[in-house]
Amino acid sequence: MMSFCKKSNATAKTDRRTRNGEDGFTLVELLVVLAIIALVATLAAPQVLRYLGSARSDAAVAQIRNIESALELFYIDNLRYPTNEEGLSVLSEATPDLQARWNGPYLKNAGTLKDPWGKAYIYNYADNKITVMSYGRDGKQDGDGEDRDIANN
Repeated sequence: MMSFCKKSNATAKTDRRTRNGEDGFTLVELLVVLAIIALVATLAAPQVLRYLGSARSDAAVAQIRNIESALELFYIDNLRYPTNEEGLSVLSEATPDLQARWNGPYLKNAGTLKDPWGKAYIYNYADNKITVMSYGRDGKQDGDGEDRDIANN
């Protein structure tokens, strides 16, 4: 003997809705979710951009310290710092007059080294003092925030 079970009303309605293609989200529900995502993105984006800016500044400080260390190694071997004409490129390749004492390379690709904003570092040697700096995001002297000058001294 076969037994038949009668489905409850709730189950029958669910089955009927699925068969008629009525399952899923409504347009209003999707718009509410998109609005919430847009609100969160609007609030989070400035924070993310601020962290990106400070990360670039921190990277520039670290690179300048590395350049300064390479300049000190150059000084120990050659008893002088590179001239302004030689610039930082002498840390990678020796000039003919340095062949006897040069013990490099002190820094790879120093002549083409760029700051985090894609601009060349500025090297200056005057009054027995070396300066390595980046003008920041705007590439101009002075400024605030990401546009500030970053130097070794």
